[in-house]
Amino acid sequence: MKRIFDITVSGLVLIVLLPVTLAVALAVKLTSKGSVFHISNRVGRGNRIFRMFKFRTMRVDTPHVATHLMTDPEKYLTPVGGFLRKTSLDELPQLLNVLTGDMSLVGPRPALFNQDDLVELRTGKGIHQLVPGITGWAQINGRDELPIPEKVELDAWYLANRSFALDMLILFRTFVNVIKRDGVSH
Repeated sequence: MKRIFDITVSGLVLIVLLPVTLAVALAVKLTSKGSVFHISNRVGRGNRIFRMFKFRTMRVDTPHVATHLMTDPEKYLTPVGGFLRKTSLDELPQLLNVLTGDMSLVGPRPALFNQDDLVELRTGKGIHQLVPGITGWAQINGRDELPIPEKVELDAWYLANRSFALDMLILFRTFVNVIKRDGVSH
């Protein structure tokens, strides 16, 4: 049921938001050098690496590390990057990852391929068996502000308590948080 829901909702959202998606792509292309998309290797279900799509919000010379590890990530933002991150519009291309089955609408956020500490903690708690999501329990309870061990505990809670009703709550609270711009640190 979750997979059918993911396909249906992500397909509908892609169709409805096509004008917004095209406008964002144009804004990225016109304001900075490089590709419209940022494609990063992420850790998916079973610790399998997949390619996750986002609209590019950082300059092409940005180091390939998690943003929270940078001393001054704002200096790498493109002219529209801050706005795209604060509004979560940079996440729209991940709906393609949902359609391909690499991601779900709800699940733990996929780790970067080089976030060994996060992958190890998640694997130890069985979280690695979940399909990663665009949003999740950790995202609605702190997003970028949470330290990794706390994110893992929230992901473990989701693993133990997951249900369709919980996914609906997470999607609703994600929508509210995006509107209020809660939990975005850069």
